[in-house]
Amino acid sequence: MSQLPQSIGKWLGLMLLASASAWAKPPATAVFCAKYPTAPACVGTLPACTYCHVAAPQRNVFGAAIEAWVAPGAPRPLSDGDFSMALPGALGSVESLDSDGDNVSNLVEIQRGTLPGDPNSFPTDIPCAGGSNPQFKVCQYDLRYVYRKVLLDFCGFSPTYGMMRTFQALATDDLKRTYLDGELDRCLGTDFWRGKNGVLWKLAHPKIRPVGSLKSGEDQGQIPLADYYDDYALFAYSHTDDHDVRSVLTADFFAQRSGTNPTVYTAVPSLPTQVVDQPHRAGNMTTSWTLAYFVMFTALPRNAASQMYRAYLGLDIAKQEGIYSVANEPRDYDAKGVQAPACAACHATLDPLSYPYRNYNGLTGPTNQFGRYVPNRLETFFANQGPTLAMTPESGVIFNQPVSSLTQWGQVAANSDAFLRATVTDYWKLLLGHPPQPEENAEFVALWQALKTTHNYRVRPMLHQLIRTEAYGAP
Repeated sequence: MSQLPQSIGKWLGLMLLASASAWAKPPATAVFCAKYPTAPACVGTLPACTYCHVAAPQRNVFGAAIEAWVAPGAPRPLSDGDFSMALPGALGSVESLDSDGDNVSNLVEIQRGTLPGDPNSFPTDIPCAGGSNPQFKVCQYDLRYVYRKVLLDFCGFSPTYGMMRTFQALATDDLKRTYLDGELDRCLGTDFWRGKNGVLWKLAHPKIRPVGSLKSGEDQGQIPLADYYDDYALFAYSHTDDHDVRSVLTADFFAQRSGTNPTVYTAVPSLPTQVVDQPHRAGNMTTSWTLAYFVMFTALPRNAASQMYRAYLGLDIAKQEGIYSVANEPRDYDAKGVQAPACAACHATLDPLSYPYRNYNGLTGPTNQFGRYVPNRLETFFANQGPTLAMTPESGVIFNQPVSSLTQWGQVAANSDAFLRATVTDYWKLLLGHPPQPEENAEFVALWQALKTTHNYRVRPMLHQLIRTEAYGAP
């Protein structure tokens, strides 16, 4: 590893310097966002490491351009302070360049939310070429189009000719918008949206990751380990009926599903299928299924922590997203070799995320201890797995904020901008068919920010705002 790449590696927190004491470096993403606070990559999040790297330590063309301007001629490795001072000037020096050769300057790409190191990512200002259409106002928000789309997306059927005539007969656009609101609320109460295997359940699939052969209870599989329908119920509860969507990560209760047409989700203090005691519950982070499937037989449940980080915060550490390196980490309490140069940078974020899971048991020990919070779990079940394993703390760090427990982890996560962004991104992709595009960024940011500031973490009013966006309503 040469000295010059080490200096750029500091930027993305993905390289190690020669000395072990220099593993944790100030994330250059924070410096980048201090210089460009309104850049889409910085609003409520930080850029992924791939903004500058192909795969660390290999830099893309944008990262390579910056390298030449980071304190040229200064002895390497740079100190943290020198690097942080040099980076803003280096960024400024490459603003006018077109590093990826897509005929758009680096600065414009930063400002517009495209990638200055990817020739296939660039802003487009192509005029609408839809031409005339007798049915809809092409490239304009069209209430008639929105009516059809709302019924398809939220109710699962197209309006009949008679329904369209009724809608068209409304005298003003304001009346039509009021009618749309009523139709949306009606659809949100249907089993197409909220019932078993409905839209909300499908939205939860990547988070819960069901495996039918391992399911207990209703629709039991061959090896009944846990009932993940409880997880779907809490997810659907959190996303319906003006409940606080943060409950999916913070609830010390469970949700019970009952009835059909409509399916009802009711908060209950306990379920016979759930055994984590109330003080240690953190929504779907601590269900029997999460602990059985994502913790399983693991001493330090890195898989559980990374899944929660990815599923509910939209940050995939394997894709170099959400890297917030913690000083003096990773400690490698379980002797898995995570201090190796190829591993340490990601594990400096992942391991502190995982520590709060240390006492949540999966499938280790006697069956009556499965899926429980077990004080001194590592000492009890893993006594012979390394001399330092018992030193693993229960306190951890998420988003550079220390937390003392997994319940606090869930609270910090649920109150974060990352949670807001990830929640709204799920619905955006569901209803528009793609992640937010650069030209849609202003409406997208307004939407996820309003989920907190205007809608008090309630999904229903957020969806009412979403169907009023041009991104949703312009054919």
